[in-house]
Amino acid sequence: MRKNSKIVLSCMMATGLIFAPAAAAQEGPPNQQAAQAFDNKVVKKIDKERIYQHVYDLSVDIGIRVAGTEGEMAAVKYIADQYRSLGLEVEIQPFELQTYQNPTSVSVSIQGSNLALSPRVFSYSPSTAAEGITGEVVYAGLGGVEDFEKVDVNGKIALIERGTHTFVQKVENAAAAGAIAVVMYNNTSGILSSSLSGAGKVVPTVGLTRDEGLSIKSLLDDGQSVEATVKVIGGGLSTRTSHNVIATKKAHKNHDTGQIIYVGSHHDSVPGAPGASDNASGVSVNLEIARVISDMPTDTEIRFLTFGAEELGLLGSRHYVSTLTEDEKDRSVGMFNFDMVGSKNAGDMIMFTVDGKRNVITDTAASASVRVSKPLTYGQVGRSDHQSFHDAGIPAAVYSYAPLEPQYHQPTDTIEHISKEKMENMARIVTAAVYQIARKDTPALEKSRVAPQPVEPEFENRPL
Repeated sequence: MRKNSKIVLSCMMATGLIFAPAAAAQEGPPNQQAAQAFDNKVVKKIDKERIYQHVYDLSVDIGIRVAGTEGEMAAVKYIADQYRSLGLEVEIQPFELQTYQNPTSVSVSIQGSNLALSPRVFSYSPSTAAEGITGEVVYAGLGGVEDFEKVDVNGKIALIERGTHTFVQKVENAAAAGAIAVVMYNNTSGILSSSLSGAGKVVPTVGLTRDEGLSIKSLLDDGQSVEATVKVIGGGLSTRTSHNVIATKKAHKNHDTGQIIYVGSHHDSVPGAPGASDNASGVSVNLEIARVISDMPTDTEIRFLTFGAEELGLLGSRHYVSTLTEDEKDRSVGMFNFDMVGSKNAGDMIMFTVDGKRNVITDTAASASVRVSKPLTYGQVGRSDHQSFHDAGIPAAVYSYAPLEPQYHQPTDTIEHISKEKMENMARIVTAAVYQIARKDTPALEKSRVAPQPVEPEFENRPL
């Protein structure tokens, strides 16, 4: 934890905020009336209709916002304009990323056979020449090292069954054994496709259904020599530019502690999904908190952030954190992150930290939740933008709802499934928490004696 975070944390420890027993959550803070008076200055300004309108604008009017696309750029401009309208200092921060360009044509044909095959390419598979790769097909079992020691696939196409080893391991093993392509088939019903992202040396790889794969294997089992042509045309890596949006509310010049608070959310969506909950809802709550606090006197710098390319591996937040100086990190109190905070079909509001431990961010929000809503619980989850800050030594937590909505990463993640009340609840709690840290007479609120309780284990380690 950074040194100025320790200042805030030590104050909380001294006043019993963090280490009070769980039962204290039911008692309420000794200074409850004064605390709620300060909360009301900001909480009463939360407008759920404004939040909902932002979700509509992002997920309906703009729609799919995959990193590095025109859709994402439209979202970036929209968000930046919203921040500027509040009088905040706004920077649009570009960064490059490599993404896989899906091929224009994928096929597998068996010479001398009328088998109708419908292969799916593995993302990050190398492409072939226009004429494809032709070679003898050899069955290589489950694709383990021991399987390739039993057969000769050098200069040939490896037929591999799914199971036991990871997809990447199978393809790397095939490439190491000299295979020129891999045809992998499912070990259960349904199509087979995956990703070779992060792999070492690989070869063109496609997936078949179980029935399709077994139809080829049966020819080999009958003693036939099978020759196939694999085509993966037009795919490969491409370099794109994504963007972060950074909006800064400076501390009052006469009351500046030098500390920094971050309020973040990612603005990109997955391919094919308009991302109303994931994560137009998180951005919209972010924008509303910025609106409410933008004209309030604070002694702490607040940076409102939206990140690109979260869905590709937290690329935007990792890039942003990499640009922070050691001095900025030392002055960082912590980071509040929103991810999927709007679905009416999700469960209860929960705070998640990367290591599953409480920190200044969870404890401040726990205190605020008792004053303006109901006590919050916390659990362990990484894989959202709070991870990038945690890895840099900055206390962070992601706020979400669990269990997940069934629309997660689906084309059905649309405005129809959004709850105004859930987003309003999220905004009320975190606005009160941010203001508790940032307002210039924070010590008056540090007498709250509230600690969050751990979440049920089944909600931990959920995907985001």
